[in-house]
Amino acid sequence: MANRLAQSTSPYLRQHADNPVGWWEWSAAAFAEARRRDVPILLSVGYSSCHWCHVMAHESFEDAGLAGYLNEHFVAVKVDREERPDVDAVYMEAVQAATGQGGWPMTVFLTPGGEPFYFGTYFPPEPRHGMPSFRQVLEGVAAAWRDRRDEVAEVSARIVADLAGRGDVYGAAGQRPPTAAELRQAAVALGREYDDKRGGFGGAPKFPPSMALEFLLRHHASTGSAEALRMVEGSCAAMARGGIHDQLGGGFARYSVDSEWVVPHFEKMLYDNALLLRVYLHLWRATGSDLARRVTLRTADFLLAELRTPEGGFASALDADSAGPDGRNHEGAFYAWTPAQLAEALGPEDAVRAAALFGVTAAGTFEGGASVLQLPEDCDDAEWFASVRDRLLAARAERPRPARDDKVVAAWNGLAIAALAETGALLERPEYLEAALAAADLLVAVHLTPEPEGRLLRTSRDGRPGANAGVLEDYADTAEGFLALYSVTGDESWLTLSGVLLDTVLSRFTDEASGALYDTASDAERLIRRPQDPTDNAVPSGWTAAAGALLGYAALTGSERHRTAAERALGVVTALGPRAPRFIGWGLAVAEALVDGPREIAVVGPADHPGTAALRRTALLATAPGAVLAVGEPDATAVPLLTDRPLRDGLPTAYVCRRFSCDAPVTDPVALAEKLTVAL
Repeated sequence: MANRLAQSTSPYLRQHADNPVGWWEWSAAAFAEARRRDVPILLSVGYSSCHWCHVMAHESFEDAGLAGYLNEHFVAVKVDREERPDVDAVYMEAVQAATGQGGWPMTVFLTPGGEPFYFGTYFPPEPRHGMPSFRQVLEGVAAAWRDRRDEVAEVSARIVADLAGRGDVYGAAGQRPPTAAELRQAAVALGREYDDKRGGFGGAPKFPPSMALEFLLRHHASTGSAEALRMVEGSCAAMARGGIHDQLGGGFARYSVDSEWVVPHFEKMLYDNALLLRVYLHLWRATGSDLARRVTLRTADFLLAELRTPEGGFASALDADSAGPDGRNHEGAFYAWTPAQLAEALGPEDAVRAAALFGVTAAGTFEGGASVLQLPEDCDDAEWFASVRDRLLAARAERPRPARDDKVVAAWNGLAIAALAETGALLERPEYLEAALAAADLLVAVHLTPEPEGRLLRTSRDGRPGANAGVLEDYADTAEGFLALYSVTGDESWLTLSGVLLDTVLSRFTDEASGALYDTASDAERLIRRPQDPTDNAVPSGWTAAAGALLGYAALTGSERHRTAAERALGVVTALGPRAPRFIGWGLAVAEALVDGPREIAVVGPADHPGTAALRRTALLATAPGAVLAVGEPDATAVPLLTDRPLRDGLPTAYVCRRFSCDAPVTDPVALAEKLTVAL
């Protein structure tokens, strides 16, 4: 049977192109085929760096006998959740509602009309740990479809009705945005969940809480809360020194399987590293921490060294698995070390010292007696440490590398653009800004359609655009990245492009009556439910990311339309923030910016004047939540924040405003710094 995945832009789908399963991509044609044959659809959802997705593929989808049965009784549809987050979100909601849990691979059986009626995640090839085998599941579902069709129809109708009833849960978004008091309540609630001993929130598995940490940094800047800063410093130090942080090559793994950040799930995702890059940069900005600065630089270097594509974008992920000494794929094989491997790379004397420094023991912290490198304390011999790191990196480079998912996702590139643009400007590293500009150029050239409304495509690969329309997070995070580029470069084209994207958010993703936002456009493919979720997952929700970009754009342009939309969208944070702050951290961070203004900083002066540069740098170093910056020469720009801003005494001048009501202008960087660190 033909397999239709070979030409996909998704590396995950292409990995299944040689399966004996007759896979279809998600398409109207696949559903038409199911109707023609009168068989159910097997929907299998995963992603390239998903360990158990690879396991199930090897155990079941590569089995010719099982594939033959599957092809006979089902239409098999394979979906990359990173390409189609809308499909993933709708059916994951159904899985979680029915089973109380979810995960990937996600296995869902659908009617030819798309209605789900049976769910699961990973199924083993043989019955195991109380789970049926995948063959048993297929046979049971096929029998139910053949012999109990009325029961299947009843179940699917009930599930679809339940999902439809959830569609207006967030209809109260038009309520007022959070107050300063409610943001304090959210910070206190986070404190109750904070792990005092190990940093982070909750227990195992423990995920990097990037959005919550950004909120706490902004809360500290607004209120001076020492407790908020303590949680950020403790979490960032624990992650930076743990196994979740690649102590040799930089960058962070997806999460820690334990509560102490020791053993990670080794996949490295673009979005995690972009978000953490910004958190560590902002921690350095707030405290001057050497550790935060070092981690910031190494994370940025990792993005450029490991995830940049030849076209200038950033790839989605590095896999967790790679070939070990036995030639078989193992999770973490590229990253873990035994004492013998250290000795081979470093020699016996340096190996003993390195083992003590990195926590490598004979018993190991990982599978097969290997250890994941940690760095509980800094080495007091910088030259020796640099030599050891270089030699271990050289030895590791000889190992088989994890595969890379090299599709470019617009939203995650937007996050990387914002983080790298800010890092390049704050740490005066032009190569990071250049990388951010190259990624932005790729999004404009390949992802942004020439239509007047500026449609954005979600993915590309090898410079070739994918077929899937962008979802809300693509528009919001790309706009955020473009706004960051405008602030650090002064190039007005980035401000214009962000406005085009945000106008699409307002016209095609926003409910006019309530101010609520949907994850898909009004004219997108109709699924069994239009997905909508303001809570964070691995990345900021599209809903609150859009609120942040709308607020920043309004501050730069004076647009009441965009500011009102941001305020209405933040109504949902009022409801959820004090009760579930871990799950709406980015919304809380945006709300801190709203409460603070956000502050609008206009610096006017000749581009080549040292006074202009000094004021600009002072503004960039400001910790005021969500502050926006515009820099330009007097009367040489149409940007509203810069218009009618004369020089004072012929010198470069800074204006600090909120909602375009400004303090007295200043020419002294020290005076500007005071205006940006003391509550207005």
